[in-house]
Amino acid sequence: MTVIIDGKQVAASVLDAVKEAAAKLESETGKKTGLAVVIVGDDPASHSYVGAKSRMAKECGFNSIQHTLTPDTTQDELADLVLRLNDDPDIHGILVQLPLPSHLSPDPVIQSIRPEKDVDGLNVTNAGKVSIGDTKTGLVSCTPAGAMIFVRSAHGDDLSGLNALVIGRSNLFGKPMAQLLLNANATVTIAHSTTKDLPALCRTADILVVAVGQPEMVKAGWVKPGATVIDVGINRVETLERSGKSRLVGDVAFKECVEVADIITPVPGGVGPMTIAMLMANTVTAAIRANGYPHFAF
Repeated sequence: MTVIIDGKQVAASVLDAVKEAAAKLESETGKKTGLAVVIVGDDPASHSYVGAKSRMAKECGFNSIQHTLTPDTTQDELADLVLRLNDDPDIHGILVQLPLPSHLSPDPVIQSIRPEKDVDGLNVTNAGKVSIGDTKTGLVSCTPAGAMIFVRSAHGDDLSGLNALVIGRSNLFGKPMAQLLLNANATVTIAHSTTKDLPALCRTADILVVAVGQPEMVKAGWVKPGATVIDVGINRVETLERSGKSRLVGDVAFKECVEVADIITPVPGGVGPMTIAMLMANTVTAAIRANGYPHFAF
């Protein structure tokens, strides 16, 4: 019988560990874990995401500070704020909510965050550490880190002998996900928009991870019987039953693929809840390292 991963339940267990670690750090050192979230402009979706992150940080016992900047904020003003947060010893994690307004360039801002405070795991130093297998001193991008917890729960820490296919090559998810799988000894292939005969390639994968932003692209006939399928896509599509209403679906046609896979994540309720949980995990990890404590791992 196919196992449908309950992302909310797994995320809750991660958050329990985060709360315990944050409380222990504060009781033993007097230091409260600090997270600064920076948002520029008034995009409703971004404000919703930031609100959820700030609430979760407070629930975890963090000192959560939100900096809301006006839409006309300049590149220099944003850079100055990041530099001040870099120098603030009470702030252990810095998150700049993307996307930024079109007149701002995100990469210089992201790269200016000190690697040890880069809880999104997007700084080139952290990306480089992941590429050489160093997760003991680096911070891993949150969504692939969460997806990897699912993979490890299904297959253990050593993926030797397993073929893994990642569909998607973004810097945010596809590349770090592939590297994490490779670090765990899987044989890894990355597919993308110009890959030939993608369905045939999918059918070779013991672990199939999909992050392309195309609603229900992966069909049952693409999935190797018994595979583990991790669906990272979040797409809003109009419902056929009620005009003007929409629903969330993944990049995998769940209803048909659940009949073929051994393990699969749903959308919603799969990878999504893990992203914020791993952001909290990165933040408390950064706080513990900043105070000279051993690495905090899940």
